[in-house]
Order: sequence, then structure tokens, then C-alpha cells
Amino acid sequence: MGLIDRIKRRLPVVGQGAPKPTPTVPTYKTVSRPEPKEETPSSPRGARPAREYIDEVVKQNAVVIFMKGTPQSPACGFSASASSILSTHGVPYFSFDVYGDPDVREGVKDFSNWPTIPQIFISGEFVGGADILKTLEDAGELKAMLENAKVTA
Repeated sequence: MGLIDRIKRRLPVVGQGAPKPTPTVPTYKTVSRPEPKEETPSSPRGARPAREYIDEVVKQNAVVIFMKGTPQSPACGFSASASSILSTHGVPYFSFDVYGDPDVREGVKDFSNWPTIPQIFISGEFVGGADILKTLEDAGELKAMLENAKVTA
């Protein structure tokens, strides 16, 4: 049997039409969308308003830093600088990662009337950002502020 004969055997006979395709089984499944669940806030503030939470944190902790990232893993150079300065003094401080809660991130800016992060509070009072903390450190004033830091609540 030659090549042309083999080809003719595989081709459909004229007039019969092309072979019918086998039915395909769909590979997808239609699922109805589940009802949205009420999400529980993942922030430590829970469901409290951001301003209320910020006020509470600032009053209940002698030293507070609202920063991008954590002291162990800062997410920006200014936050790294500020947390490093605070850590060198050995004074315990409360840190809050503003990336974890956008409401607190914006709320702390309104609370202090300061547009940037990080923000440092000592004894319930807003001190400033990384640049001001560095200036206080260089002037030798920060050490006394941290040693005299107290909870205001």
C-alpha cells in the first residue's frame, strides 16, 4: 500500500461530511459566590475608632512610635533611624506598624497635626519625626526625656 492509499483511507469519503466530534465534558464548574462574611478587624485596635485607639496608646505607654514596619524589620529609612535611636537608650517603647491599619496611619497624622511617619510620643506628648528625634539625640536632650518618660493615663 502506497502513501497515497494510506492518505485516502484517513480522509472522509466525499459526500459523507466530516466526522462528528465527540461531546466534550466541561472542565470548569460554576459555583455561586458565597455571602460575604463580616470581617473582623485585624488591627490591634479592634473595632474602636482610630483616634480613640491612638489616644489610648499614647496615654498608656511612656514612649510610643508609630512607624512603617516594626523595630525588627523597619520598612523605611526614617522608621529604621527613629526606632534605632530609641533602642540604643534601652528604654522600653510601644511600636505600631501603620501598614497594618490604614485608619491609624491617617488618624495619627490628624491626631498630631504632623504629615509624616514615623511619629514619636513621649509621656503623652508628640515629639516629632525621625529628624527631630535625631536633633534631640545630637543635642543630648533625648536621654533625659526618655529617662523621665512616664505613662499619662
